[in-house]
Amino acid sequence: MAASAQLRGFLRLYLGAAAGVGKTYQMLGDARLAAEEGADLVIGYLEPHGRVATEERARGLERAPLLRFGAGGRAETEVDVDWLVERRPSVAIVDELAHTNAAGSVRHKRYEDVGVLLDHGIDVWTTVNIQHLESLNSRIRTLTGVEVRETFPDRLLHEADEIKLVDLSPASLRERIARGLIYPADRCDAALTGFFTVENLTALRALVLHELAEVAAAELQIASPGARPTERVLVATGARRNSYAHLIRIGARLARRSDSELYVLCVEPQDGRVDADTARVIGDAEALTRSLGGVFLRRRADNPASEIIREASAQHITQIVIGKSRRSPLRTRFGGSLVEAVLRGTSGIDVHVVADPAGSEG
Repeated sequence: MAASAQLRGFLRLYLGAAAGVGKTYQMLGDARLAAEEGADLVIGYLEPHGRVATEERARGLERAPLLRFGAGGRAETEVDVDWLVERRPSVAIVDELAHTNAAGSVRHKRYEDVGVLLDHGIDVWTTVNIQHLESLNSRIRTLTGVEVRETFPDRLLHEADEIKLVDLSPASLRERIARGLIYPADRCDAALTGFFTVENLTALRALVLHELAEVAAAELQIASPGARPTERVLVATGARRNSYAHLIRIGARLARRSDSELYVLCVEPQDGRVDADTARVIGDAEALTRSLGGVFLRRRADNPASEIIREASAQHITQIVIGKSRRSPLRTRFGGSLVEAVLRGTSGIDVHVVADPAGSEG
């Protein structure tokens, strides 16, 4: 039977606030119980991070072979998706959902590997931390000062058939780190004074609970009778590398909270002349928009404000997200700002003016 005609597999996420809370350990515990009850379960990929207790818990469970990329000490291993599809277990354990695959892999991200398994009717259990959620990327950087480079699409969190929260208090996690249970002894002090501060862990834990509440609210809305809302969010973004991602992620979260459609508009010069760096940024913005489930609109106009107003009307937009300008008071007084022009030209549309880290207007 072709994969397209099969029932899609069941996706279970083990979600935590940070590394070390015990996601993989709990997943393996559930796997052992399932195996004892007769489930046909295979470990497709496990990342024990050198933790003896995790390795011990995986003992006795069937493991899939791994694909190897590179040689020597720099070799990397990845999920052998083809082997798993051929073996066809009822459940595949695939650790670290947000992982970026090694160069030369068929797919760029591990969540894409997971998608293939699900499409072939294989249930997947996987782990992930809240800081890897794509729409939270800018917020995580603001809260923790850390740039998280590996992300996964928000849709996977909302499409998951089951989410298991693996929780540990900041004090308990820091104690585990101090005892050397998470990182080698020579890395413990740096971890405790860097990413794993009480403030950071408390903020991350709050984000986990908030995201789960939003998932529950969305499920309740779908289950409840009545018409679905018709909100539409438009993010007006320029091509500055430090600003587009911030605005798009804010717009995506706003759209998700109001169950809205997301549109991202990039206005280029009328003559269409953009340099290589600008073209690359626009391409990145389009990719980010699509990963967040949005529609990317690329338009040419000499008057960005007029184009934003026109597109808002054409797309029946109900909310606009735009970056706040840092133009000088004198220039704003005589020339006006893009934000002011949009406010004057729209009626019945909520305009959200966001502090733009690059100091540019949308």
